[in-house]
Amino acid sequence: MTISFGALAGLIAAIAFLILVLFTLPILVKAVKTMNKVNETLDSTNKTINDLNSQVAVLMKQTEELLDKSNDLLTDINGKVEDLDPVVQAAADVGRSVSDINDSSRNLVDRVAKNHARRRSYSILSSLASRLFARRKRRNGKD
Repeated sequence: MTISFGALAGLIAAIAFLILVLFTLPILVKAVKTMNKVNETLDSTNKTINDLNSQVAVLMKQTEELLDKSNDLLTDINGKVEDLDPVVQAAADVGRSVSDINDSSRNLVDRVAKNHARRRSYSILSSLASRLFARRKRRNGKD
């Protein structure tokens, strides 16, 4: 049995290919397992995203309702503030009037105090003058 060089070369190539397949087979199996895990992860991610989308839709609806209520409340508060503006202005006017009255009463008290001090000094001077005249009269009467 003689084998030609071509057949021998073909046999060597077939054995080399078999060895190549045997070494790449575990790599291919691992790659398939990895791809299956990636597929499972993607499925899980898609499910999570869908759940989040539904939850976000509910939150958006609730947020929209809350914003509508907030706008209504803000409109109501603005109306009430406008209604209170005249009251606040009147209170400010009363405060100014009370301040003016206080200033006027202080000025009056100051003037009365000055007049009282002046009258007191006149009274003291008058009393002093009366005593001097009385003493002089007594002296003149004794002389």
